[in-house]
Amino acid sequence: MEHDMGWFFTVLMVGIVALFGFLKKANEWFCVKKLDKNQCILPPGDLGWPFIGNMLSFVKSYKYGDPESFISSFTTRYGTGGMYKAFMYGKPSIIVTAPEACRQVLMDEEHFVLSFPSKSMTDLTAKRTFHGVKRQQHKLLRQITTGSIIGHEALSVYVDYIREIAIASFDKLASRKDPIELLTEMRKYASQVIMRALKARENLTKIFQAAIDERRIKNASDKSRTKRSILDLLMESKDEEGRKFSDEKIVNILILYSFGGQISTAPTATWALLYLQEHPELLQKAKEEQEDIVKRRPSSQTALTLNEIRQMKYLSKVINETLRLVNASSPLFREATTAVKMNGYTIPQGWKVLVWTRNVHMDPNNYPNPKEFNPSRWDDHETKPGQYLPFGAGRRFCPGADLARLEISVLLHYFLLNYRLERLNSESKVQYFPTIRHTADCLARIRKLSAENA
Repeated sequence: MEHDMGWFFTVLMVGIVALFGFLKKANEWFCVKKLDKNQCILPPGDLGWPFIGNMLSFVKSYKYGDPESFISSFTTRYGTGGMYKAFMYGKPSIIVTAPEACRQVLMDEEHFVLSFPSKSMTDLTAKRTFHGVKRQQHKLLRQITTGSIIGHEALSVYVDYIREIAIASFDKLASRKDPIELLTEMRKYASQVIMRALKARENLTKIFQAAIDERRIKNASDKSRTKRSILDLLMESKDEEGRKFSDEKIVNILILYSFGGQISTAPTATWALLYLQEHPELLQKAKEEQEDIVKRRPSSQTALTLNEIRQMKYLSKVINETLRLVNASSPLFREATTAVKMNGYTIPQGWKVLVWTRNVHMDPNNYPNPKEFNPSRWDDHETKPGQYLPFGAGRRFCPGADLARLEISVLLHYFLLNYRLERLNSESKVQYFPTIRHTADCLARIRKLSAENA
């Protein structure tokens, strides 16, 4: 009897394994049946089971384990080529992990268009960013770079009210006797900055309008100018009906771009505080830099300025390192508009392309000891193309990146000078799906330093 039961379970297990193997083969056949096998050479990989694909292992590694284990499962089986086929979010996909390939996908908007995995995510994103503008305007915004959008004057407008919000927020938190949930409070801080920025819209409108007027005069007097900024392109462009954009519409587009980096502010600020709290020697180094900036301040100056923020070399490295480790935007979603040859493989038309920026940032070949929080790695680190992508790349490089960094810099400046953080549940584990956060609330207290210690 025992022999019969053992034989039964053996047959059952073999049958289950065979069934799973058959389902995986069936899913791959369904995904590639329309492709010309002679012309289309797919990267190595695993398309998983029907409907589910590779999502179970992805969610498991990101939510309950080591997020790097998901990609390492591909590299262990298929090598370190940097491109793998998979079935993600219900679609056949190509995962891209090599820096150069990631950069190529992000820079090539003719063949790789923004494409979220679901309509609900698309709708949600469209409401929060410039992805929701009309087709012709969106096409225009995709075709122009954004480096010149947030200039010195525009950022200077933000500094004063970001400072007020940061100080008020920390004072309020320091006065509370009950523990705070750090990420929640940082989100409130970012939200207050957005609301204050909207109230300051009139000032921004005046600044951008003055820039438009000045540019119009320059263009009229100097016909030989060949270098064009985003402002020139917006002023020259037309809407779907062939009409040039009005000044009001141009200003609205510029302001819309200005708020583009908000989604990364709260988690980056939270983790910067946590990393510094975990490394007292690094916190002290960052604090000394801020104290030195205050000491060199003229007696007539009483508040932080944009020029001082640009002198924060070490704090900038702290933010760089935090963005590298946190990397909130992973993966970045694209879709191939046509079959594309890359690194000897074919990315089929209509397939999703997942730019796995986390793997780029956590690859020891790009960053030695990648899990270590080490701002000093940026002292002499020469970042090669595609190796650092916290805000994306190409024409979809996050337009609010400078504003996000500004918010974090102001917040850290006043924290380092006047406050300290006490973690109450440092044993809480970290999960990375759907976003990076602790499995339990990150409970803490903010303490205000005495005058002699500040």
